[in-house]
Amino acid sequence: MESVVMVLTVFVLAIFVGFEIITKVPPTLHTPLMSGSNAVSGITLIGALLSAGHQMTTLTTVLGVLAVVFATINVVGGFMVTHRMLKMFQKKD
Repeated sequence: MESVVMVLTVFVLAIFVGFEIITKVPPTLHTPLMSGSNAVSGITLIGALLSAGHQMTTLTTVLGVLAVVFATINVVGGFMVTHRMLKMFQKKD
């Protein structure tokens, strides 16, 4: 029971710190930071695949699959934003 409380505390603190950091980023820096976060999301995707593949319990498998879905959405969205940003700097024909 103690470990569950500790894990939940870390999770809630991570949510709070992440929200505070993201809200402090100015809009001009958001797109380059989004581009850089694709590497982190890729690592998250690998961890989620490992978690879903171990199939220890049904709960870990379901949470792993959800993590795979959300990390994939984040990676694809990040690449779409990066592609759109880079397209703005291409010369017009």
